[in-house]
Amino acid sequence: MVDRTSQATHDAYERIHADPEFTELKRRFVRFVVPTTIAFMVWYLLFVVLSNWAPGFMSTPVFGNVNVALLFGLLQFLSTFGIAIAYARFANRRLDPLSTKLRNGFDEEVGS
Repeated sequence: MVDRTSQATHDAYERIHADPEFTELKRRFVRFVVPTTIAFMVWYLLFVVLSNWAPGFMSTPVFGNVNVALLFGLLQFLSTFGIAIAYARFANRRLDPLSTKLRNGFDEEVGS
C-alpha cells in the first residue's frame, strides 16, 4: 500500500524537476557558483604557490611590519566576505523569485 501523501509529494517533485523554470533556476545557480568558485580557488592557490615558491616576493615589506604575504592573507578574508555578499544579492535578485514560485506551486500541489 502506497501512502497518498508521499505519492503526492513524489509526483510534485517529479513535476518540479521537469519544469523549465526549475531548469532555469539550476542554470542561474551554476552560472554564478562555478566561475566564482574557480576564481576563488585560483586566487587562494596563487597565495599558497607564492608563499611556497616566491618567499622573497611574499616577504617584501609594503609599509611598517606589513608585507605582501600579510596583505594576501587579509585579502583572502575580504574576498570571502565579498563573495558571500555578492551571492546574497544575486540570490535575492535572480534565484529567490523563481524558487519562491516553485515552492508555492509545490505547497499548493501537496497541500502544505
